Amino acid sequence: MAFTAADVKTLREMTNVGMMDCKKALVATDGDMDKAVDWLREQGLAKAAKKAGRISAEGVAYAAVFGNVGVAIEVNAETDFASKTPAFLDLVKNLAECVAVNDPADVDALKACTYPNSNLTVTEIMQEKVMSIGENLQIRRFSRFAANTSVAYVHAGGTHGVLVNLAVEGDIDATELGKNVAMQIAAMNPKYWDKSLVPQADVDKEMSVQLSIMDNDPKMASKPAQIKEKIAAGKIAAFFKENCLLQQDFVRSDLFQGSVEGYIADAAKKLGGSVKFVDAIHYIKGEGIEKKQENFAAEVAAQMNMGK
Repeated sequence: MAFTAADVKTLREMTNVGMMDCKKALVATDGDMDKAVDWLREQGLAKAAKKAGRISAEGVAYAAVFGNVGVAIEVNAETDFASKTPAFLDLVKNLAECVAVNDPADVDALKACTYPNSNLTVTEIMQEKVMSIGENLQIRRFSRFAANTSVAYVHAGGTHGVLVNLAVEGDIDATELGKNVAMQIAAMNPKYWDKSLVPQADVDKEMSVQLSIMDNDPKMASKPAQIKEKIAAGKIAAFFKENCLLQQDFVRSDLFQGSVEGYIADAAKKLGGSVKFVDAIHYIKGEGIEKKQENFAAEVAAQMNMGK
């Protein structure tokens, strides 16, 4: 698999490792980005890796609760300016309500639903909004919780939309508790909700990485295999603490010092009830969408040439 200078740059941004080492990693792994990340980690050069690709698409990631139904939705626009207009924000909120009321199976089914307070379909309203706002608008994704207690949180005007679903027992209001957990998700972006949900293949891969790190460390390489395996197994707890929501350190240390799981139990006890984390949705605006990079100088030159 061939690779380009852009791939080297992307790997550097993901791992904070120097360009030459990133190039070596891509050569060693035949251009496979995921394997290159592992190769750098095994060499002890990269502690962790960020997701490839910068988030650049505009729009809003939104979450809200309608009655007992929680909804998370992402709607994209072409520019940040358009996504902050009242017309666009009103569209997003109404689309969320439409999801809550109609429970559509997918985006196409949502487009066929009747838009709130209207006789028109969502598709027809979207067409009108495209004309009035002047940009291409797309409903990207949505999720819905109809059971238990849902708490919504929208960060920074729509960069993150988080919906937390809790099983609540006792006559208590778990809104603040749920919002604090949602803020944790927005801030830390955990890969898994709980260590019990981590696939064994991911645990095995992390074990392999930790063993390779020790094999490449002059101080550790000569130690017996059994010792290295015990040390690697101990590192798995740190892996869970970093990547699993309930095992992460709670970021609001002013409220509770310990894990998120511990915070939920402590806060519920203080409220006089019981709360268990069930599930969550975390949408990051434009995550995974590559926005076209405009070359302004080339665009101006092209327009000037067209006039000749």
